[in-house]
Amino acid sequence: MKRYLYVVSLIFLIFLASCSNEEHNPAEQLDTYISLWNKNEFMKMYEMLTDEVKAEYAKEDFVDRYEKIYNDLGIENLAISSTELSDKELSKAREEGIVTVPLEVEMDSIAGPIQFTYDITLHLVEEDNEEETKDWYIEWDPGLIFPDLADGGKIKIDVESPRRGEILDRNQMPLAINDIAYEIGVVPSKFESEENEKEQIAALLNMSVNAIDEKLNAAWVEPDHFVPLKIIPKSAEEKISQLLLIPSVTSVKTTGRTYPSNKAAAHLTGYIGQITSEEMKKYPEGAYKESDMIGKRGLELFYEDKLRGEEGVKILIIKDNGDKKEETILLAEKSVKNGEHIQISIDVNIQEKIFSSYEGKSGTAAAINPKTGEILALISSPSFDPNELTYGISQSNWDALMNDKEEPFVNRFTATYAPGSVLKPVSAAIGLSNGTIKPEEGITINGLTWGKEGWGDFKVKRVSTTSKPVDLREAIIKSDNIYFAMKAVEMGSDNYIEGLKKFGFGEKLPVSFPFNASQVSNDGKLTDEVLLANTSYGQGEIEVSSLHMALAYTPFLNKGNMIKPSFLQEDKKGEIWVENVISEEDAELMQQYLRDVVTDGTAKAAKDEDFPVSGKTGTAELKVALDTKGHENGWFVGYPTEDQDMLIAMMVEKAENIGSSSFVAGKVLDILKDTK
Repeated sequence: MKRYLYVVSLIFLIFLASCSNEEHNPAEQLDTYISLWNKNEFMKMYEMLTDEVKAEYAKEDFVDRYEKIYNDLGIENLAISSTELSDKELSKAREEGIVTVPLEVEMDSIAGPIQFTYDITLHLVEEDNEEETKDWYIEWDPGLIFPDLADGGKIKIDVESPRRGEILDRNQMPLAINDIAYEIGVVPSKFESEENEKEQIAALLNMSVNAIDEKLNAAWVEPDHFVPLKIIPKSAEEKISQLLLIPSVTSVKTTGRTYPSNKAAAHLTGYIGQITSEEMKKYPEGAYKESDMIGKRGLELFYEDKLRGEEGVKILIIKDNGDKKEETILLAEKSVKNGEHIQISIDVNIQEKIFSSYEGKSGTAAAINPKTGEILALISSPSFDPNELTYGISQSNWDALMNDKEEPFVNRFTATYAPGSVLKPVSAAIGLSNGTIKPEEGITINGLTWGKEGWGDFKVKRVSTTSKPVDLREAIIKSDNIYFAMKAVEMGSDNYIEGLKKFGFGEKLPVSFPFNASQVSNDGKLTDEVLLANTSYGQGEIEVSSLHMALAYTPFLNKGNMIKPSFLQEDKKGEIWVENVISEEDAELMQQYLRDVVTDGTAKAAKDEDFPVSGKTGTAELKVALDTKGHENGWFVGYPTEDQDMLIAMMVEKAENIGSSSFVAGKVLDILKDTK
């Protein structure tokens, strides 16, 4: 038997043309009906039904049922095909005034494809008009929606939510995990004093009464339904106990999101929260429901697509068999796909130790393995509690965070800052590479200031003077601004910028997390000699992230090659980002100088005879204008001289009254020792 899609055979048409002109072709009627069906024009479909069917099913019920089922099930790509009838069958249909045609129906749904075969019957009916014409009408029954509905039944959608992927550190320690939580809700019929109870609930859940009313007034709510209001963590035991004393309140054990490191990793992990209408607009229609949780920042946001997974869906038909047990028929099923776990190179113990060392002070730090490129810690201080934000923060706490002058919501480890003198080893390496600097060559510098003609009143300042010529070692260990300014002006802006680019300045960091790119200047140029001089010792407009600053020291420890950062545990380790940034000989020389900075120079706060450390201090002055005094950011970039298995770039803001870079150097020493 030959099949066709919405097309009637030529033989059928010729045969019917010989019949009375007072009736339509049944195949044409069926074709029209199928066309309307495909376009979801259910009202017009209803007009093509027999009077007997219309008597049993009201138009509104017919249309509403189709629309609700198709909308709820996400029906699309509907395709219907019918079977061509033989001449003998057509003749019989004409004689008897009835024809039954098998249909094959295919469609896509939220649970995957649905296919079924079902017979459709057309009746030849005499029209109620003066001409007494006849036409073909559809004998419809619910089996044309789905065959298992033919003798009754209801459609049920079972949704299985995916488990969100967890975020783990290098040692499988949890950073963001799924844990027990409690969904607090109310049963409307159990209200004893509704307004009073709603006020109590609102206060305990940090919600408004209006927000509770919105949930209670949802179209699906019935008096005995559980209406969920908010999920709270199991750690809030006292609050849960208070809530359950309210007559209308009940709880359902569920799975929530927990961040064990709390503030220490908040800017790294981010947090999840209920999706907003604005966020929903960014995704394809139907991708999220209003009640869904979504990553709000950090890894939770950046890796949302991997972490969230895909929900499983079952479309079921429930048959009421009277006294017997209900029968459940599976119509379609899409298996749940749980979110992927993400394991990162971070060491949670190092992360927490560095964060704790800030003691609430503002700043940023990055710890890496300089040999493999693995990122061991990314710190932003101050911070916030991601658990509180996930489950709902009180208005007073929210206001306190938003009005905090130290800006705890600013992610400092992705931001860029003036590096101060921790840039000097980079400037030294650039000068060594292009021949402007010769290690043994000394420069005679008189006094504490230096400037060129044409610079106006601006002078480069240094901390101390010496009667001897200043060579490279002396300039690095004493952090001599004038030496580096002179050498930068001597080499010129083009050569200096070319050197900075080899160290990755102006380039996006090759890491699986969004960092701001470091900059040479606001426009990427150093056409002004004063700006060039300032830039050479880490002032001017140059800015760098703590992670990039750490990476910029890796050529000194890797025979001149700059290591590529590795963030995901699956990333390759030990790859080179930039080859031959400097020569192997210059790299060894820089290692020697960085050790001398600690033993004989500005970083004596990091000196420990039993635990040798190498590194460089830096103080970045935040000036409103040249020759003015501002706050100071204290920097130190350091690593164990012997093992060289961890390098920390650390910056503390407003450090001018606590020892500036010396304070930071001491902190880095303590951290390096504590993590051994």
